[in-house]
Amino acid sequence: MKQAVRAMVCAALVAPLSACLIVHEEKVPAAAAPPVAALTPPPAPPAPPPEPAVRARIESVASPSYVSIPMEITINKPIKDVWARIGKYCDISEWFQIATGCTITSGKDGEIGAVRTVGSEILVGKTEYSYTYTQPVRDGRPYNLYHGTLEARAINAKTTKMLYTLVYDNSLVPGDQAAKDAEVAGRRTRFEQGLKNMKILAEGGTLPPPPPRPAAAPAPAAPATPRQ
Repeated sequence: MKQAVRAMVCAALVAPLSACLIVHEEKVPAAAAPPVAALTPPPAPPAPPPEPAVRARIESVASPSYVSIPMEITINKPIKDVWARIGKYCDISEWFQIATGCTITSGKDGEIGAVRTVGSEILVGKTEYSYTYTQPVRDGRPYNLYHGTLEARAINAKTTKMLYTLVYDNSLVPGDQAAKDAEVAGRRTRFEQGLKNMKILAEGGTLPPPPPRPAAAPAPAAPATPRQ
C-alpha cells in the first residue's frame, strides 16, 4: 500500500516537471554581415619633375682677337675734386648721358662686386682713384671678355689726367678687317665724348643736350598683292 502511494506521489511530481521541459524552438535571424568597404585604389605616385632646359652657353671663341682702346683727357681740377665729381660707379649715366639712368642692383656703389644696370656691369677692381668693370657672360652669346677701366692721375696739384681704357675680343664683329676697324673707331668716338663730358662736369660746366639718335630704318613694305 505504501509503495502505491509513493508511486502516485512521484507521478504527480514528475508530471509538472515534464511540462516545464517543453521548449519552443524559435528561429533567430542571423546577424547581418558588416558592409564591405569599397576598395579605393592607392593614389598614383607624383609625376617626376620636368628635366631642366639645356642652357645654350658659349663662353669663349676659338681664335679671339683682343683689342685695347686707350683714351685720355686733361682736366683743370685737383684729382680729389675730379674723382668726387665723376668717379662714382653710377656717375656713368650723367657723363655718358644715358636717358634711363643708372641703378646699383647688387652690392654698394664703389665696392668690388657692385652691379649697375648699365650693361649689367660688375665692378671687379678698384683703387683710390680708379675702377675696372666687366660685362657678364650671356646665354647664347660668345663671351668677348669686355673690360673697361676708368682712372684719374694727378699731373700736379691743380691738374688731373683722366684715362679710359677698353679691352675686348674684336673678332666677334662680323665682316672683314675694315668692318672691325670701323667698330673700334665708332666705340672710341663714343667714349671720347664721355671723357669730354667728364671734363665739362668736373670743371663746373653743364652738358649740352645729347645728339639725337639716328632714326631706325623703316621696315620694308609688303609686296603688293596682284589683282585677280
